[in-house]
Amino acid sequence: MDTIELSVIVPVYNEEAVITETNHRLLAVLDSLAIPFELIYVNDGSRDGSAALLRTFCRQDHRVKMLALSRNFGHQTAITAGMDHAAGQAVVIIDADLQDPPEIIPEMIRRWKDGYDVVYGRRISREGERWSKKLTARLYYRLLRRMTDVEIPVDVGDFRLIDARVRDALMKMPEHNRYVRGLISWLGFRQTSTDYVRAPRFAGETKYPLRRMIKLAVDGITSFSYRPLKLGIGLGIALSLLSFLFLVFVFAARLFDLVVMEPGYASLMCVLLFFFGIMLIMLGVIGEYIGRIFEEVKGRPLYIICDKEGDLSPSGRHPATDA
Repeated sequence: MDTIELSVIVPVYNEEAVITETNHRLLAVLDSLAIPFELIYVNDGSRDGSAALLRTFCRQDHRVKMLALSRNFGHQTAITAGMDHAAGQAVVIIDADLQDPPEIIPEMIRRWKDGYDVVYGRRISREGERWSKKLTARLYYRLLRRMTDVEIPVDVGDFRLIDARVRDALMKMPEHNRYVRGLISWLGFRQTSTDYVRAPRFAGETKYPLRRMIKLAVDGITSFSYRPLKLGIGLGIALSLLSFLFLVFVFAARLFDLVVMEPGYASLMCVLLFFFGIMLIMLGVIGEYIGRIFEEVKGRPLYIICDKEGDLSPSGRHPATDA
């Protein structure tokens, strides 16, 4: 049996409308490479007909494999499950919606063979997306870069190729709240990019609504920065200074009759509510970090496997349970 040179991991969640075209395009690209490969779909608890289609693909081509999780564990965990079972000397991560073109994979392979350990796709344009989505994405990536000490490239998602040794190092990181692109940046190694135009979704609906985008953003910031905690110190100093200046103003106003201040609680309540609001925000930030500590110390497996199709052997890199 030939050694598998390339593993392609595709997380799938309710992608019935697009997955047939995705499989067709991926196989066309991978066949053109003329190297031994495996195509691993990770069914992340889909509720539509995705699982049935994936089983059909596996039975039609032995190089296509499926790993089914017992429920929806999330995109980043699905990627991790795929890497845990990937046997290739290089691993490509790509979404099922065809916004990231499979036709970029040969260029990634070429850069990998030039000696790079990580080749990530960088979006130079995002077609078919609202201006608000483009603006918030642009602001988020730049905010994340400024808040962390890790050099996380901007305008880059999870679409990338990584060498097997990068994958093995990544799999030694057991944290549950995973931000894969940030973890890969933290690891270092030789990294480069290949540019592409991000296409509109081929079919179906986005699996990253605003709620999930916010969670991903929070995961990215809290996983690689404790500056939100340090923000409380800065806010405390600033508010103390403002309070002192306000006290000086009130004293001067009373002393020199500069302002006629009617007695009442309105101004007092505004100040109190402002201070209490800041306190609650900082308590929320602290709670977010404590909640993540709570998740880690429980020691639960990252995911539960309920079904497999094809020759998939767990590496033992991450604890997981077969149901």
